Amino acid sequence: MTRLAKVLEFIRGSGPTIAVEAAVNFILPYVIFALAQPHYGDVQALILSSIPPILWSLVEFARHRRVDALSMLVLLGIVLSLVAVAGGGSARFLQLREKLVTVFIGFLFLGSALIGKPLIYQLARAQMVRNSSDELEEFEALRSNKYFRRTMMVLTVVWGLGLLVDAAVSIALVYILSIKTYLAVNPFVSYGTMGGLSLWTFLYVKRQRRKGAARRAAEAAQQAQAA
Repeated sequence: MTRLAKVLEFIRGSGPTIAVEAAVNFILPYVIFALAQPHYGDVQALILSSIPPILWSLVEFARHRRVDALSMLVLLGIVLSLVAVAGGGSARFLQLREKLVTVFIGFLFLGSALIGKPLIYQLARAQMVRNSSDELEEFEALRSNKYFRRTMMVLTVVWGLGLLVDAAVSIALVYILSIKTYLAVNPFVSYGTMGGLSLWTFLYVKRQRRKGAARRAAEAAQQAQAA
């Protein structure tokens, strides 16, 4: 299958879901704020605009009905979002509190790496369990491999730092842009960060697999020569 065919297949399979997610997390919040702000003010309009993303997260969490690392991370994000909305305060303070979700999860990634329990491993494993992946047994067998552990550690640290950079940029935009402009611009920052991290992850894992295959081939050659 060519790369173009793979891209088209992905669009056909995931396109509707991506479109709905973009509408719920990007378009609806902007439209709701624009319609509500003249009548209810900035704070109430921001709270109303946050309802679709929170409801979407709740529906997705209920739909999967699994208690694993991935679902717990989603639930944590939902709880922190609800806390941010319920806290009151000024519009700017509400915007800043919402970014605490990203900050907290970023530090969660870094903390898991610091204690030697990289969160990326748990999330990848949870995804494989969800999809009943045939690679799960092979994936778990690699836990004792030092190169695999280092790869998981690097992935976790980079994702943690990436999320913190995303939060820092968004926080800066809160002070620079109007609320309406921020709602229009910030999704591009967030989705751009996630897209960039996902692309880097794909390329990094692909390179690590090539290096692993090369190491195994060299070890096999050495064993053949010794025999």
